[in-house]
Amino acid sequence: MVTFFYAFLLFICILLIIYMAQKNYEHIDIYYWTIVVIIPLIILGYTLKTQVTTAEGAYIAFCYIYLDSTVLLTVAIFCITHFMGIYVKKWIKVVAYSAAFLHMFMVWACLHNGLYYKDMLLIDTGYGIATKMVSGPLKVIHWIYIIIILLSILILMSIALIKRGTYSRKTLLLYTILTGTGLITYVLESLFDVYFSFLPVVYTAAELLIAVNYDNSHAHDIMSIISEKQKYHESIGYAAFDLEGRYLSCNEKMLEFLPQLAIQIVDAKLDEGSQLADIFYDLIEKFKKSEKPVKKIELNNIYCQCDVSEFSIRKDGKVQGYLFSMRDITEEQKVLSVMQDYNKTLNAEVNKKTERLKDIQEKVVLGLANMVENRDDSIGGHVKRTSDIIKIFVEEARKQGVYDITARMAECIIRSAPMHDLGKITIDSAIIKKKERLTDEEYEIFKTHPIKSGEFVNIILRDVDEQDFGVVAYNVARFHHERWDGRGYPDGLVGTMIPLEARIMSVVNYYDIALRLNFKDGVLPFETAAEEIISGMGTKYDPKLLPVFNGCRDKLEEYYRNRQSQRV
Repeated sequence: MVTFFYAFLLFICILLIIYMAQKNYEHIDIYYWTIVVIIPLIILGYTLKTQVTTAEGAYIAFCYIYLDSTVLLTVAIFCITHFMGIYVKKWIKVVAYSAAFLHMFMVWACLHNGLYYKDMLLIDTGYGIATKMVSGPLKVIHWIYIIIILLSILILMSIALIKRGTYSRKTLLLYTILTGTGLITYVLESLFDVYFSFLPVVYTAAELLIAVNYDNSHAHDIMSIISEKQKYHESIGYAAFDLEGRYLSCNEKMLEFLPQLAIQIVDAKLDEGSQLADIFYDLIEKFKKSEKPVKKIELNNIYCQCDVSEFSIRKDGKVQGYLFSMRDITEEQKVLSVMQDYNKTLNAEVNKKTERLKDIQEKVVLGLANMVENRDDSIGGHVKRTSDIIKIFVEEARKQGVYDITARMAECIIRSAPMHDLGKITIDSAIIKKKERLTDEEYEIFKTHPIKSGEFVNIILRDVDEQDFGVVAYNVARFHHERWDGRGYPDGLVGTMIPLEARIMSVVNYYDIALRLNFKDGVLPFETAAEEIISGMGTKYDPKLLPVFNGCRDKLEEYYRNRQSQRV
């Protein structure tokens, strides 16, 4: 009966490993995984021990069981230090793990010489085979080792409970319960010399709690939250909060910007009225109201910009909290200040002349757009062409009535087109002009241009009375590289989360790019470009825009044929 009970516990542990493995996180906790893999081996030892018929078989079963008092306890110590943020030097880990494995090997090497166990008595209880051990002279080493390990764990847990530093209180409570229960069980069983150990139940419970806490543990690890592409941005600080506004974790760069986070209690809300609360909670409120979640602040003579988005590390995509990103924009602010002063002067000179102001602003935009194109010979005429063909596309969309696009919105979308790539002016010329494939790091830098495009649009249109135009222009600039399936950049928006104007700009932008990249021997590759757009509907582009694209293909091709003398 005991054998089946232990086997059932073993089966549960294996299922829990499968459950944790299917989450497929990019970043895993090696200590958690070491613990959950060792525990089934230990329970296997207990299961085999209840079935053996010889003392030698019992010794072999004990070889598995001794993983708990050697390797498992050592891993538990380093798991706690990692959780508490205590850096342990490599040589200390090498010594500790070496001692654990040497202890285990000593047990294995003494199977037949009586040095570790002089004798072993097998007792058939009717529920399973129980064992009574007669200790040998080397057994004292085991108790010394156990005492050292357990004292180390108790000291660490005491420090964690007293200090209550910047780590998860939930996880701390989990460690405390598991460690305390394991210690009490081990001591009681040693004192009362029980037939069958209750420790497999404790280990299974530990594995179950670790599996349940796995999502929560990753939510407290900033490297698990941020995407692979975000990890390349060493100059960007990241901080995570749950949906209730409780602080979870941050990276080192964010601590440079906001050192107050180093003493912020994890799983606790920020102090009301503090600088941190003013920054983060204000952004959360704006995000909830669908306002632009951007905040510029000055920290120790450094200008920083903080953005917020939602994050999820679950496979079902359920939102788990808010991810903040902060970067140094001191140099950009200097440039933007000059542009602001220019706008103020310009607005003062053309006060009450709205139409004239609009004309001047459009010329400024076109001038900046031409500056962008002049940095890269391969995109010549792109701004002009996309500004022209978006008119054709928007008119067709209004004609078909796929979306409710008013005349005013259509005008705003068309006027916004020249601004979509202004941010490229901040990208290093070496990256812009590079003919070969960009490296991963270069590509991550290149992908920041939509963010900067949006910032420039805000500066240029800040004092314009046409608020609706400013919103549309910002959306076109920032989100035209987002994809319908969520694999675009810079924010990874999905489906209708992407503003309609940006979805339209995306189709127009890539259609022109496809024609230009496939242009050879003076032949315009209309079919190739159209196939790329059509095949991307539902993945790259809004599938509802497919009939719009098909409906205006003839007009688009006619436009390009009329411009065939220019480079596509």
